[in-house]
Amino acid sequence: MYIENVRKYAKKRAVECRCLSEWDYYVFFNIAFYTGMRKGEILALKWSDINDEYINVTRSVQLKVRGEVFVETPPKSKTSIRTLQIPLPLLTVLDEHRKRQKIIGNFSEDYRVCGGENFLPDPSLGDKNRFYANMSGLKRIRIHDFRHSHVSVLANEGINIQEIARRLGHAKVEITWNTYSHLYPREQEKAVDVLNKIA
Repeated sequence: MYIENVRKYAKKRAVECRCLSEWDYYVFFNIAFYTGMRKGEILALKWSDINDEYINVTRSVQLKVRGEVFVETPPKSKTSIRTLQIPLPLLTVLDEHRKRQKIIGNFSEDYRVCGGENFLPDPSLGDKNRFYANMSGLKRIRIHDFRHSHVSVLANEGINIQEIARRLGHAKVEITWNTYSHLYPREQEKAVDVLNKIA
């Protein structure tokens, strides 16, 4: 699976390099997969947005002036402001990363989860994604496609489309359905199977 390989090589690179910035990328890709958050939402995420086992998505980041200036904004829409429970594997990744950032000194809850005092450079995300894809011998997918992978896992486990829409911060379930309905190909068969069992 592409995501597993990216996470594996991102971690390998971070361990070999022993630099915090490489761990930032590893954490970024984990958050993207486990939460389905948008790139700008992850880049804007601060430690103060994480409470116990929940992430409060309340901000985003946009690039202005030819990709050179970051501007913090509210999320895409009102429904994009949401609270997401953190899966245990991601909770472990976040706990370990917080400890890494605290070692540096001057740590505060206003630190970006990925980037610390500064924003993680947006263009470098694509470069890292390409690098990890090359290392794993796989065709690269876009950063946004991590969101699709998140939905794919949930849909294949039968998670309700309303919950998926909520996790993604979609204003309407129709948006989620129109984008991801192809991930529910067996729903018709399942419906008939249920009806076939009724005598």
